[in-house]
Amino acid sequence: MFDTTNFPNAKKVWFMGEFQDWSDSKVHSMSHALHYGTSVFEGIRAYATPKGPAVFRLEEHIDRLLHSAAVVQMKVPFSKEEIIQACLSTVRKNGLDSAYIRPLMYYGYGNLGLVPKASPVELLIGAWEWGAYLGEKAKYGVRVYILPWRRVHHSQYDMAAKLGGIYVQSMFCGVIAREKGFDEAVFLNFEGNIAEGPGENILIVKDGVLTTNDMSESVLEGITRTTVLEIAQDLGIPTVIEPISMEDLCHSDEIMFSGTAVEIVPIIQVTDGSNPNVGERACTIGKGEAGPITKRLRKIYMEIVAGNRPEYEGWLSYVNR
Repeated sequence: MFDTTNFPNAKKVWFMGEFQDWSDSKVHSMSHALHYGTSVFEGIRAYATPKGPAVFRLEEHIDRLLHSAAVVQMKVPFSKEEIIQACLSTVRKNGLDSAYIRPLMYYGYGNLGLVPKASPVELLIGAWEWGAYLGEKAKYGVRVYILPWRRVHHSQYDMAAKLGGIYVQSMFCGVIAREKGFDEAVFLNFEGNIAEGPGENILIVKDGVLTTNDMSESVLEGITRTTVLEIAQDLGIPTVIEPISMEDLCHSDEIMFSGTAVEIVPIIQVTDGSNPNVGERACTIGKGEAGPITKRLRKIYMEIVAGNRPEYEGWLSYVNR
């Protein structure tokens, strides 16, 4: 029996077209992905709405899952529509009003040469209740640590793909930031500009202009990032896509993380630990609290995902329809 303390109300896992009990779901210890990180995945959220649970931007997430699979040469065993329906069915089967949904596609058991010539591609989908990724204080602002390790470079692989093996860097750097007493980590890229967090994009506000970076700065252009830019444009907030320097970051009026898990979270303090030979330097952002544009974008985003903004209802896939 597997403890579900960290997976509240998880009852069933969708695996290759069938539901399995959460505690009975198994992957062989010699599966290719376990040894080499040959997996692709998505993080997707469903929210409680007046019309029942709804998944936010599900189609875009599955499009990216399929793109990621193509990058690692996977022959996907299901169609896009079948995967979409499987995600909706998994939320429904678990009886969840709100959920974090994890589709994972990977090379399974077959051979352990680096080339998975005998390892089948398998797909599983889990869903469970998951609250604020960075904790309840996240709505008020978090403290971040700029790491001495640089983000994987955009010249090394397709930054539009979410590849399991790449997230090893995110894992250990996120742990290091927390061990040092911070809420989250931030990466620079090889050029010395701001890249992203371990699982979040970064946007800054200066003089009323919202700025973020793109794949040329070694970031995943997240679906939530795209959403924030679209909301800002609808509100008449000027948006710019360009590199963000360390100076830009520390002299901004507001900074925010965006991502499916984290949603929209203000950053209120940055500590630069990128050069161990110089020592750490901390800077407070703005007034050391969530700024007005961040709060406005977060408020509207949470209204959208909760089904309270009819003009954005096209971004929602209702579970019970």
